[in-house]
Amino acid sequence: MPEATVPAPTVPAPTVPEATVPDGGDTTPEPGSGPVEFGYSFETDADGWVFDFADLPENYDPSIYELHAGHSALPSGLDGAGVCVQGHNRSDDLFMYLKRRVDGLDPGASYSATVTVDLATNVALGLVGIGGSPGQSVYVKAGASTLEPEATPDSIGHLRMNIDKGNQSQGGSQMVVIGDVAHPEVLGEEFRIKTLDNRGRPVVVEADAVGGAWLIVGTDSGFEGLTRLCYDRISYRFSPVGPA
Repeated sequence: MPEATVPAPTVPAPTVPEATVPDGGDTTPEPGSGPVEFGYSFETDADGWVFDFADLPENYDPSIYELHAGHSALPSGLDGAGVCVQGHNRSDDLFMYLKRRVDGLDPGASYSATVTVDLATNVALGLVGIGGSPGQSVYVKAGASTLEPEATPDSIGHLRMNIDKGNQSQGGSQMVVIGDVAHPEVLGEEFRIKTLDNRGRPVVVEADAVGGAWLIVGTDSGFEGLTRLCYDRISYRFSPVGPA
């Protein structure tokens, strides 16, 4: 697998974009005015997304987990830039995620959130690895939460998410499985873009008291090896489903 250009972990200060209406307008809609969309292409920076890791010991050994995340050029053969992440799944359950707060929603209202993710992967179908497939056992999840997603220590000193993301192939109430990182057209070590979404399986989220919510996208791995991938584009559509 080629070495992607992935800088050391960074935690950019989260800035909140203006919400946009689906017809391509660029103004924040009035509360209750209809669907709201957020889109990120990562061409110049991480667009305020923050990176973190969970389902590993709080005192993990950095030299064996090889955790990195940050904004960089996409791997060789692809144009543009993205948010690239990597980690070696020594805990048999590594979760690598991106999160971002957004505003512009109707305070206290419930929304049906649909997500589309374009990611760069160089993992082919049908590969076999330790603990599972390096492609089909690395599950991509996406969702939204009123509460800020965070990894905090549990009673045995492992970092666990404070939201319901499910576990590996199973989704939860705040994140659903939208696919895996295996690409049917990858040959050799080339990277290709794979598009995934949760159409037909939206996540329902309640906006907070000031009209905000948190976006979260990540991979939940059963493959006990090194995973590298880059997010090229992430987009969300929040459709009102009535008052909370």
